[in-house]
Amino acid sequence: MVSSAVIITGAASGIGRACAELFAARGFGVVAVDADESGLDDLAGSATAPGAAGPGAAGGEVVPLVADVSLEETGTRMTELALSRFRRLDVAVLNAGIGGTLPWEASGAIERLDEILAVNVRGVAIGIRSVAPALRDGGGGSIVVTASSGGLQAEPGNWAYNASKGAVVNMVRAAALDYAAQNIRVNAVAPGLTETPMLGQQRARPAVVEATSRRIPLQRWSRAEEQAAVVWFLASAEASYITGTTLVAGGGMTAHHGAVPLPPLTP
Repeated sequence: MVSSAVIITGAASGIGRACAELFAARGFGVVAVDADESGLDDLAGSATAPGAAGPGAAGGEVVPLVADVSLEETGTRMTELALSRFRRLDVAVLNAGIGGTLPWEASGAIERLDEILAVNVRGVAIGIRSVAPALRDGGGGSIVVTASSGGLQAEPGNWAYNASKGAVVNMVRAAALDYAAQNIRVNAVAPGLTETPMLGQQRARPAVVEATSRRIPLQRWSRAEEQAAVVWFLASAEASYITGTTLVAGGGMTAHHGAVPLPPLTP
C-alpha cells in the first residue's frame, strides 16, 4: 500500500507525464488520466519498470484511466479510482489542456473556442469540485493546476488559449479562498515555452526555437521535468503556506516588460 496518492490529468505526455513519473518515483500511487490510451499504457510501463524510481528508491504504482476531462463523470471516476485503489487522495494535478492558434474571423473559430474552454476551463472546474471532498475527508491536501504564461500575457493569434488560461489563473484564486478552511491548498504553475508535444510543430522549426529562445532571459525553452519539479514543490509540505498563487516558470519572460530591452524576434 502506498503512503500517498495523486491524480494527474493530461498524464500521457509532456508536463503531465513528467509529473506522473516524478510522483511515482517518489512513492506515490498515481491515477493517470488522459484521452490517449496508448500514451497511458507507455507511461504505466515505464514509470513502474524496475529501476525507474532510481537506486534505492521505492517506486509507486501508476493506474491509467482513459477519459475525457471535460465530462463530469470523469471527475467522479478518477476520484473513486484513487480511493478504491489507494484508499486515499493527497494531491490532484489538473494538468490536461489543449491549445491552438487561430484568427478571430476564421471559419470554425467559435467551435474551436468551445473545445479549448471545455478542456482547459470546464475540465479544471470539474476536477476541483470532484477531488475536493476526498481531500477534505483525508484532512486536507493540495491541488495544483497547470496554467500558462499565456494566461498572464497575450500572444497574437492565441486569443482562445490566452482566455482559457487567464480564466484558470483566477479560478485558482477563487478555489483557494473557498477551500482554505478545509485545509486544501490550490495553486497553479504557469509554464513558459516548454519542450512538449503540444508545441511539436514549433519545436520542429529550428529558426522558431532560436528566435523565441532569444526572447527568454534564460535563452532556452524549459524541459517538462523542470515544470514537474515546480508542481512537486507546490504539492509538497514545503509549500504549506502557499495557496491561491500562480508560480511562473517561464525563464524570466514575464519579468522584463517595460524594463529590459530584448533582442528583436527576427533571426
